[in-house]
Amino acid sequence: MCVGKINYLFCSDEYVYDANVKFLNHDTYTDIITFDTVEGDSVSGDIMISIDRVGENAKQFAVGFEEELHRVVIHGVLHLLGFKDKLDADAALMRQKENESLELLKTMNC
Repeated sequence: MCVGKINYLFCSDEYVYDANVKFLNHDTYTDIITFDTVEGDSVSGDIMISIDRVGENAKQFAVGFEEELHRVVIHGVLHLLGFKDKLDADAALMRQKENESLELLKTMNC
């Protein structure tokens, strides 16, 4: 696989909520929505991230805002790579991959 075009839109809770209702018929707030536009072996997509929700999650999980933002960015890319998180086992694997990626960032001093 190669990296294609990945667009990030950082926005408010309300903006992401409206998109969640409009495009996915989900009447819930969420920190991220990933729209997969992968074609062939090129990983591409649009990723909407609620900065409001990232801040709330950081407080809830007692981590820094930047660490939580990195986790959410990684989460979106993992979705583009085909990882799912609806089933418990899939969510556990997704969390494992997020943690591995966060550790890699730390070793790179990012």
